[in-house]
Amino acid sequence: MAALGWLTPRRRSATARSVLAGEAAAEAARKTSQQLEAERETARAATALPEKPAEPEFPVVGDSEAAAFFDLDNTVMQGAAIFHFGRGLYKRKFFQRRELARFAWQQAWFRLAGVEDPEHMQDARDSALSIVKGHRVSELMSIGEEIYDEYMADRIWPGTRALAQAHLDAGQKVWLVTAAPVETATIIARRLGLTGALGTVAESVDGVYTGKLVGEPLHGPAKAEAVRALAAAEGLDLNRCAAYSDSHNDIPMLSLVGHPYAINPDTKLRKHAKARDWRLRDYRTGRKAAKVGIPAAAGVGALAGGTAAAVALHRRRR
Repeated sequence: MAALGWLTPRRRSATARSVLAGEAAAEAARKTSQQLEAERETARAATALPEKPAEPEFPVVGDSEAAAFFDLDNTVMQGAAIFHFGRGLYKRKFFQRRELARFAWQQAWFRLAGVEDPEHMQDARDSALSIVKGHRVSELMSIGEEIYDEYMADRIWPGTRALAQAHLDAGQKVWLVTAAPVETATIIARRLGLTGALGTVAESVDGVYTGKLVGEPLHGPAKAEAVRALAAAEGLDLNRCAAYSDSHNDIPMLSLVGHPYAINPDTKLRKHAKARDWRLRDYRTGRKAAKVGIPAAAGVGALAGGTAAAVALHRRRR
């Protein structure tokens, strides 16, 4: 039996070999684990969507050469300021039902189409100029404060208001830019805590309206010129400024700045903005609002009410 002793491993040798085998297995496990993890990481990287670079913080806090420019009608406020102003003047007997019917119809059309019609806007401006002719500027400013509370305060888009506040919080100036009378725009800007307003200027002599404009209405390309002039006076870098509007009529103004935004955009502006990768924000709700631009937050009842008012007044006039 002693001759067969070599077939039986000694305890010390068996233990040493076991330790060696265990260590070798452990080392191999570590290597294979690392290899498998590397392969999984490679597979994840191959299937994962490429990460977009993080957008820089905007607006930039403390950038004194940047400012923001906001269109008013259907961008900051639902509907057109001049129509709401007309309603307030009618309530104070500045004009007759015939003019109110026209204002009501234009406002109903604006709600339905969601875009500005040049002929309607011109007609509204002509009506407003004829109505205020001979009145003192101070009188209309005082009345404008009341009209804001009655017809405009509840029509401010909260989302757009938050955008404007972000610029203010960053230490930047924020201006309204609108075809509405500068007096009305200034009241709205002050009530919202904004810096000021660019608007259409009506001629006055010794504080009394003459019924004429100084130049042309601040509309379309005129807005861009106003922003350009203000930027030069304020020492602003337009490439660092932002502009916000709902209308394709304001493409000249939006194209002037480095940060253009389409807010509640009409069809033409939405298409233009998407083609140029401009940022979009739509604070309206409902599929219909998205398609045709109805300020849905105002409700179908408001739309029907405006149209019904126009029809009823038309019937009474007849």
